[in-house]
Amino acid sequence: MAVRRTAQQNPAEGNGDRPRLEAARTQIRWLIRRDMDDVLAIERNSFQFPWTEEEFLCCLRQRNCIGTVAELDHRIVGFIIYELHKSMLRILNFAVAPDVRRNGVGRQMVQRLIDKLSQQRRSEIVLEVRETNVPAQLFFAASGFRAVTVLRGHYNDTCEDAYYMRYCLNPEASELFVPRNRIADMDAA
Repeated sequence: MAVRRTAQQNPAEGNGDRPRLEAARTQIRWLIRRDMDDVLAIERNSFQFPWTEEEFLCCLRQRNCIGTVAELDHRIVGFIIYELHKSMLRILNFAVAPDVRRNGVGRQMVQRLIDKLSQQRRSEIVLEVRETNVPAQLFFAASGFRAVTVLRGHYNDTCEDAYYMRYCLNPEASELFVPRNRIADMDAA
């Protein structure tokens, strides 16, 4: 299954200069089957090349794949799909409903993942972001992620490159394993 990108977010999300009432009232919980219609609607409103229901279900059937949703006033307003690996979490798909963006919901969802990290077990989160998705790049950079490599021609639906972004609990850990045949160093970009 192709690795996913994140929905475009505004980098000002969670900047602290206005109340984040929606985030305060948002509950993050496991994604369940009855949430799928709402998740698919957010997906279609967020991406040019949305996942199908079958793609979601195929991914979520994997033993190491987890889905969570953000619920605000009994309405699903965001979701995140990620994989558990031995030493890291890998975000596959992430989006917030367009009418709720810039209210801290996305930041709250990402922070929930960061809170799952520990020095003894999983110490980093990784994801790929399309090179044209500057708002998502800025959002993740503001959340402490760093672009570490460029994945040339990464997406099956276009020839577009991706930035491989990483959040590391231990900032001194600068080496990571990524297949070298798919990567060019950031300096070469």
